[in-house]
Amino acid sequence: MKKQIDFSLFLLAGIFFIVGGAAIFVGLTLNRDLEEAGISDGRAMTTLFVIEYQGKPLGSYLLLYNQLTKNAASFEIPGELGLILQQINRVDRIDSVYQIGKITFYVSEIEKLFDIKINYNFVFNMDNLGRAVDLLEGVTVFIPGDIKPSGSEDILFSSGFTKLDGDKAVEYLCYPASDYDIETVQQRSQRFFAALLKRFGEKKDYLGDSNVSRLFQSFIETNMSRRILAQFFDELSYVDIDRFSVLPVGGNMREVSGKKLLFPYYDGSLIKEIVRQTLVSLAQRNGGMGGNRIFTVEVLNGSGVAGLAGRTAELIRGFGYDVINIGNADGADYEFTEIIDRSNFSGEAEKFAGIINCKRVITVNEGMPFQEGIPLEDYEYKADFTLILGRDFNGRYTQG
Repeated sequence: MKKQIDFSLFLLAGIFFIVGGAAIFVGLTLNRDLEEAGISDGRAMTTLFVIEYQGKPLGSYLLLYNQLTKNAASFEIPGELGLILQQINRVDRIDSVYQIGKITFYVSEIEKLFDIKINYNFVFNMDNLGRAVDLLEGVTVFIPGDIKPSGSEDILFSSGFTKLDGDKAVEYLCYPASDYDIETVQQRSQRFFAALLKRFGEKKDYLGDSNVSRLFQSFIETNMSRRILAQFFDELSYVDIDRFSVLPVGGNMREVSGKKLLFPYYDGSLIKEIVRQTLVSLAQRNGGMGGNRIFTVEVLNGSGVAGLAGRTAELIRGFGYDVINIGNADGADYEFTEIIDRSNFSGEAEKFAGIINCKRVITVNEGMPFQEGIPLEDYEYKADFTLILGRDFNGRYTQG
């Protein structure tokens, strides 16, 4: 009897050893995969999403996500972006190197543009995107205005929050913009991308089921393993998508060899700087004074240089600020650029000033003087920061 008991204990210990060893092996494998992707060690995980239509990207988005802080940011890569493309050794649209089923060249050019390594990629063609949306039981997007066929009073999509099934999602993305629309096809794609990320997070448990995961993976082209895919969906559930913005790569339109191309500002150095600052920001925990708040900016031209405020506003938007007003200052003879700070958040004005190397920051505390009997809507809202451009501003930095 004693020998039988000892043998049973030995057998039980062996089972625990095998099961425990398997769990440790899976855990180590998962951690190694995550570390290789940059998820676990404080670096941002980078994922390229491509929505493909008629063999070309309808929308391309680079998602940056920091697992330690749960912060995320995204950049849109316009198809008409003009670059010196290494793969074809000429200036052309970035999407000219895109190939169905083989996006290596396309990824390489985007990595060079952002000066960043892309860990993973997702590619949806339109047919499979519709199937994926149906598998997710629909995706809810906000539509700012009714979408109507040109010259018709019929409404294809009503304004407000609308849940799209697979067919409707494809129609929403591909339907050409008309004079009735208040957003472009590009803006629709941006909204849909953010809504899709939110849905991934909401359905993480459902997508974690082995059968569902297998089916979902048949709808996409990705270099993510099923294990990493499940982890990725879980991480997306922590991102506050309602405060999430997609920043386009800005630039100047020029015609080259009969094509209109969008050339990045400052030969691409600006977007690299924006990405570097974004990565630093993602690594900072949200416990700071500003948190995830999007600060508002008013840009006023006091330099006398025509058009400077508009060009600077595009620069400021590239860093994630919401420019709510562009205009002229009370004079065109400002010698020095200055910033009026009304944000009441310690350190945020200095961070904003650092974008253009501005040394003059004036902090004012303007509490709203509420008076009885005056409706709230009658009060004037003032931006967190007012940027007054002086003659020392060269379009990128203040000098001296």
